[in-house]
Amino acid sequence: MNFFRHRRSAVLGLPALALLITIAGCSSADDGDSVAVPSPDTKVTELCQNLDKALPRKVDGLGRQDPEPRSALTAGWGSPAIILRCGVERPAKMTDPKVALGDDPKAVGGRVNGVDWLMEKRDDGSTRFTTAQRRAYVEVTVPEGRDTSGMLVDVAASIKKAIPKGIAD
Repeated sequence: MNFFRHRRSAVLGLPALALLITIAGCSSADDGDSVAVPSPDTKVTELCQNLDKALPRKVDGLGRQDPEPRSALTAGWGSPAIILRCGVERPAKMTDPKVALGDDPKAVGGRVNGVDWLMEKRDDGSTRFTTAQRRAYVEVTVPEGRDTSGMLVDVAASIKKAIPKGIAD
C-alpha cells in the first residue's frame, strides 16, 4: 500500500511542513563524518547522476560541501551538513498504514513544490525526508538545530527535473 495514494492521507502545505521541520529536532554530522553511499541498480544510478548535476550550489542559504567518500549519489550543504543520498531503499514507514492514516507521531507525508515527501523524526534526533512517487528514492537528512524552512523548496526543482514521477520499485 502506498500511503500517498490512500484517500485519507493528508497533503500538508509548505507552511505546515516547514513548521514540522523546525520543531522536529535533528542530530548533527561533523565535517569529518562519512556517509554511506547507496548502491542502487544501473537505471537508478543514472537518475541519481542526473540529479547530482542538477542540484543547487546552495540549499537554504548554505554552500555545497559534499561528504566523504565523494560520490554522485551523495551531496551535502553547510556544517553541520544537510545530507542528500540518492538511490536509497524505500523506508518501511512509507508503506505503514499508521502513517497513511496520520496515526504515527514520528512520520508524516507532505508535498513541497510538486515533490511528495515522507518526513520521519528519528531516535537520534535527526529528521529524514524521503521522496515518494519518483523512480528513485532521494533521502535528505537534516541535523539538529538547522533552520530548514527553505531546504525542500531548494531541492524540489532539481528532483522534478532529474527524477521522473513513478514507482521506484
